[in-house]
Amino acid sequence: MCYSYPMLLNSSDRELELNTLIRAKYPILYIVSWEERRIEHILCQVAAERRKKLYAWTLTNGIHPLDDFGTQPVNKDTRPPLNALDYIASSQEAAIFVLKDFHPFLDEQNINPNQPLIVRKLRDITNHLKESRKTLIILSPILRFPPELEKDITVLNYELPTFNELEESLERVIRSAREISDIKLQLDKENKEKVLKAARGLTCTEAENVFAKALVMSHSLELDIIVAEKKQIIRRAQLLEYFDADENLSYVGGLSLLKKWLDKRTLAFSDRAREFGLPNPKGLLLLGVQGAGKSLVAKAIASQWKLPLLRLDFGRLFSQLVGSSEQNMRTVLRLAESVSPCILWMDELEKGLAGVASSHLSDAGTTARVFGSFLTWMQEKKSPVFVIATSNDISILPAEALRKGRFDEIFFIDLPTTEERRDIFSIHLAKRGRNAIKFDLELFAQQSDGFSGAEIEQAIISSLYDAFEANRKLENHDILHNLKSTIPLSQTMDTQISALRQWAYTHARAASPREVQMVATPGLRQMEIN
Repeated sequence: MCYSYPMLLNSSDRELELNTLIRAKYPILYIVSWEERRIEHILCQVAAERRKKLYAWTLTNGIHPLDDFGTQPVNKDTRPPLNALDYIASSQEAAIFVLKDFHPFLDEQNINPNQPLIVRKLRDITNHLKESRKTLIILSPILRFPPELEKDITVLNYELPTFNELEESLERVIRSAREISDIKLQLDKENKEKVLKAARGLTCTEAENVFAKALVMSHSLELDIIVAEKKQIIRRAQLLEYFDADENLSYVGGLSLLKKWLDKRTLAFSDRAREFGLPNPKGLLLLGVQGAGKSLVAKAIASQWKLPLLRLDFGRLFSQLVGSSEQNMRTVLRLAESVSPCILWMDELEKGLAGVASSHLSDAGTTARVFGSFLTWMQEKKSPVFVIATSNDISILPAEALRKGRFDEIFFIDLPTTEERRDIFSIHLAKRGRNAIKFDLELFAQQSDGFSGAEIEQAIISSLYDAFEANRKLENHDILHNLKSTIPLSQTMDTQISALRQWAYTHARAASPREVQMVATPGLRQMEIN
């Protein structure tokens, strides 16, 4: 008999959808999922209601009934894919046939001489399946089939379990732990909800594994152990980087207007915000001069809001295989949603999207399609994924990326003002174990006009090397010497930075109050900002 989980058929929209499609005689369903056991359970429920037999096919065992844990084939010759399809076509039973990991035999990229025959055979039996009480289901973690089958296959994504399914997985692990050991774990409603929220985004198998691991390690369900498992999922995918952000906004000098905007949204992902009627914030586009602290701000936001920080490198998305880049983008977005609420950070967005306008000429439109799918997700997403994109060159970005609805706000991070430079010196000196009060911060701020935060940091580091070599304490003249020796980027890239600032003053929101100042660049005029 089908192994049973304590779950009613009506409790899941997925089961209802599957039941409806089978009743409507959809001939070929393609279920994308890593979890065979969970999908088999759903199919057992549906098959029982529809009074149909349930069979599975694997390359190792051929076609065998899914009414027990055995793998005895109905016919030992059904292991080859073509033989299995012949058996399904000739079967007179009312049945559901599940083909596990059938995608390699449909993939045009694989060197498989029988691939055209298998595709043709599937097309041949499609009409026969519609007129019978049989349904063919392909179950695979990878979605891959040729264009010839596009109109015959219906795709269902069952990748992540529902909250109720995770709760059942937790109950199974706790019940098993009580039966085989002396662990007596009692979870109140509040703690159980915290555990399940932490596990959201894991498959049932992954969740059960990490629940069991936590019980073995600590005889309790430590949230840190569950979060660590999520980090492993991100790293295994090799498309995103998981950052352990330890900086907070106190490490960021200045930017008071941006900080005020962020402070108002610290609790934006809480249940209280939802009850109040607030939508999930979409994200920020941080535009600014190189070295002004955009990346630092992204890390600080994650630390301040206590959210996971995932960094997307566009270079990892693009693959030589046709369709793989688009699939990689879908995988990235699903991964981000699976660990939500979280922050998805895209550094130097303009480099990742370079060539979108000419994509149809250079890469058959791949970059444009990848970017298009990302923009659509940005517009329509309901999951609490806060996107932070940084950019140094706004001219490369397409206009559709900048319009309202994609990002909540576009902030421009300018070169720091005199007061902000004083704060930056204080922060970096304290970060390296020096008492900032003992240094002439006012003089440093005046002598570093036109410097970015990164350039100020490097001046301090160079000064520390000088003092270390001389075997003495860091002194004011060390820092002043290195400031005078440094030519800031605002001078070497005068024209580009001038154009960027002029655009930002009329198209973006200022991250900090601007002062009446003459920036140390020949091409920049004095600008007065309220």
